[in-house]
Amino acid sequence: MNVEQAREFYELIDTDDIDGLIGRFAPEAAYHRPGYDPLVGRERLRRFYAEERVIKEGRHTLERVVEADGLTAVHGSFRGTLHDGRRAAHRFAEFFESTPDGLIARRDTFFFTSLV
Repeated sequence: MNVEQAREFYELIDTDDIDGLIGRFAPEAAYHRPGYDPLVGRERLRRFYAEERVIKEGRHTLERVVEADGLTAVHGSFRGTLHDGRRAAHRFAEFFESTPDGLIARRDTFFFTSLV
């Protein structure tokens, strides 16, 4: 995933283009997200985005995207609304591993939040 593909990826999320988003993942891709068991495979990812994601709508802002040797690191922020009406705002970091043909093989998400 290069820098432009990373920006397009978050645009797909922000516009709720689930089909476009799922098409960016390899068939057996794994998404590791805090609070969930690993989401493995396109159908599991589709179910997460269509039925389980607590975010109703919002916008990602990318601060930095770094790509090297099939690995991409993203640092940014998100502002939006949850399905229960609460506002959400947080910073995040994500790491992507790509297949040789450019699909996402693995995605790891980390949120900047107070735990102590």
